[in-house]
Amino acid sequence: MTEGQRARGTPGTPRVLRAMNDRAALDLLVSHGPLTRTRIGELTGLSKPTASQLLARLAAAGLVRTTGIVTGRPGPGAQLYALNPAAARVAALAVGRRGITAAVADLTGRLLAEERATAGAAEGEAPRLTAQLAARALDGALATAGLTRDQLHGAVLGTPGAPDPRTGRLRHAPHLPGWQSHALQEELTDLLGVPTTVENDVNLAAVAERYDGVARGVDDFVPVWIDEGIGAALVLGGRPLRGATGGAGEIGHLPLPGAPLSGNGDRGAVRPDAGGGFQSLVGSASVRALGWEYGGPGVRTVAGALSHEAVRTAVARRLATGLAAVVAVVDPGLVVLSGEVPQAGGEALRALVEAEFTGLTLPRPTLRLSRLDGVLLGVLRTALHRAREAVFHTG
Repeated sequence: MTEGQRARGTPGTPRVLRAMNDRAALDLLVSHGPLTRTRIGELTGLSKPTASQLLARLAAAGLVRTTGIVTGRPGPGAQLYALNPAAARVAALAVGRRGITAAVADLTGRLLAEERATAGAAEGEAPRLTAQLAARALDGALATAGLTRDQLHGAVLGTPGAPDPRTGRLRHAPHLPGWQSHALQEELTDLLGVPTTVENDVNLAAVAERYDGVARGVDDFVPVWIDEGIGAALVLGGRPLRGATGGAGEIGHLPLPGAPLSGNGDRGAVRPDAGGGFQSLVGSASVRALGWEYGGPGVRTVAGALSHEAVRTAVARRLATGLAAVVAVVDPGLVVLSGEVPQAGGEALRALVEAEFTGLTLPRPTLRLSRLDGVLLGVLRTALHRAREAVFHTG
């Protein structure tokens, strides 16, 4: 055996087997909550002595703790073991239209605090406003939880736009001034004082839908966010498709009949702020414009616009046309609608979109409305997953 093999562990060696057993037990405590030594042995197939050694090892590493005793059965009470919530804490940050929400949770997933930071009128042109808001929201949540930044294992930030996996630069996000840096994650890590990962918000919402929403148990689905901006996540085989530049799912720029192109008109580069394509047909601004057309200038909200049957019908037809292009390419089993427009249109709009699919594509996926405020929940689940992957590694 080489020195490298000794350092890493070789499959089948006692060290590797111990690490595998440790991870299996920790995963059980995540999914089941507190368990007795006997129950852990039953679920893992380990003997009582081996399970006892495992739990002692994990307690010494600060990963598990005793939480009580099971009573009411013959014989002495059995000790309960649970994850140590203080073994890691994580921060989840979600960038929205009007501010940033930060949440702090312990390793068990228990929410410790949540804080929202919004920009005042005088701050509107600050060059690094979004990053400053992230720091403000994070510090507010930490103060409520009685924690400091150095007690966090890491942070994940969900934002509109697509982090380019080759360069780290945030693409398709002109509304985030100062965030077009080639070292975005490094700069945020420096500013927040916490190792920070940046992810696309719709991809993160897909995580929430798969574990907590209407996509549970579905491996091939497309969550579509329809708001001021339009975006989708393409989840195939249980994994998000990111694309060569991280832009897979940026369907707001999808060229459709009746929509202006998102380019500059002379075959130049696509301008993300041009407002063309699919977004110009079904984004919140276009829905409000339809409301003014059918209901007059008194219609100022998306909900008000969609209260008119003619507006719902027009929006449903436009939505079905754009979604049909996506469905024809990736053939998902489920499309999940979320964002301001589907929430305002509700079941009436969803049913119209479903009816409009007839004749547009051969695949006919199930179409459902999201029930989640999915971005923040998806950020939190992702942050917890990464922290657990790191701290559960005992080999």
